[in-house]
Amino acid sequence: MDSVIKISYHKRLFLILLAFSWFITLCCIGFQYQREKEYKSELISVQLQSFNQHILEAYENGFALQEYIDSLNLPFEGLRISVISLSGEVEYDNTLSLELLDNHRYRPEIDEAINNNIGYHIRRQSTSDGREYFYFATRGEDVLVRTAIPYSSSLRELLKAEWDFLIFMIIISLVMSILAYFATQRLGKTIERLNRFAAKAEKGERFDDDESFPNDELGSISSHIVKLYAQWQQTIIDRDLAHENAMREEQEKIRIKRQLTNNINHELKTPVASIQVCLETLLSGIQLTEEKRQELIERCYSNNERLRHLLNDISLITRMEDGSQLIVKESININRIIDEIADELAVMPQEEQFTLHTQFNEQVMIEGNPSLIGSIFRNLTENAIAYSGGKNIYITLIENNSQYCSIRFEDDGAGVEEQKIPRLFERFYRIDKGRSRRLGGTGLGLSIVKHAVQFHGGSIAACNRQQGGLQFDFTLQKR
Repeated sequence: MDSVIKISYHKRLFLILLAFSWFITLCCIGFQYQREKEYKSELISVQLQSFNQHILEAYENGFALQEYIDSLNLPFEGLRISVISLSGEVEYDNTLSLELLDNHRYRPEIDEAINNNIGYHIRRQSTSDGREYFYFATRGEDVLVRTAIPYSSSLRELLKAEWDFLIFMIIISLVMSILAYFATQRLGKTIERLNRFAAKAEKGERFDDDESFPNDELGSISSHIVKLYAQWQQTIIDRDLAHENAMREEQEKIRIKRQLTNNINHELKTPVASIQVCLETLLSGIQLTEEKRQELIERCYSNNERLRHLLNDISLITRMEDGSQLIVKESININRIIDEIADELAVMPQEEQFTLHTQFNEQVMIEGNPSLIGSIFRNLTENAIAYSGGKNIYITLIENNSQYCSIRFEDDGAGVEEQKIPRLFERFYRIDKGRSRRLGGTGLGLSIVKHAVQFHGGSIAACNRQQGGLQFDFTLQKR
């Protein structure tokens, strides 16, 4: 029992493969030997079939069989020829007296020939003369002709299997055995290294074996196991780092939320303070001219509108970020939205009027939210009107396919300083803060544009036009 345990995995596996390969080889050799023997028997049967057929024709035509057979060149030396009735009675035999022969009905070759027209038996001892024969029987209408070749040294030589294949199989088996030895040796080394690793892992020790595993499936699995163990050894450090990073991210989220809250508070303070001053003035009882009273009321209305736009913009961004799954989508015709923008520009005062140039050569349909898609074009348009200083807006369809559409929005204004372009889509970021507040801007327009484009699976980028003005390129997914 101890000696078995001491046999290495490599040797045990090699012995198993060796036994298996030689078993397969011996099976193949046996099968090939039997197959070749049957094949040669078939060749002999074909010759005897032709000879038997001639004997049958001679018998059925009334020829004297002995004279006819004596006139023939027999295909095999010592060939025994018998004519047997379907009931098994021997009517003619060229070597033995009929009195010495019993009924042949249940001889294997006779029984097979009666049922299948031909039958043969490779090697059987005759009950009549005690010799071994190769038998072949052919059935006629009323009788059967059976020929039998004595099992002489010449017949054995003829039926003997060729040794070329057997030698080839033995050589192949030897080569496979050698290859199996080296293959199992390599596998055994991998198993031994894994065993050493398991022993160290059980003790919690480091596994510092620098030898690489083989480049195969087992080697890959072994490498992964060792790497997983190394990762497990770093679990505490990684956990602490992850906890620290999580705390840092949480602090960053709190900082962003605080900053957003401060920005909102800051944006709310100005209009609220202005409304309060106007209302306090109106309620103070101070005698005011009708013109001054109207100016205060209009200022209150203007700041109220600014508050309303700010709250609507914040609500829209929050809805896109937190409740995107609740936003309803439907089929939208982009061309109609652009036509609406054109109609809105047409009714603007003459001194503020912009000219819209469109290059939409085909209908563009997408699945999306009409309000959000409209906010993209309207916010870009309002941004151009309020801040560009130009007089023309260009909307161009760059690409339209079954997956997405690509659109370019441009103005011919003054553009933006290059270092400020990356911040255009930030919330509450203003190029000119004083002018933006004076014009009623919330600082959220371009942020809304970016969120609306991303909601529809697209992206947006801004740059200065070579001819002057700003250029926005964005894509919208069709579905």
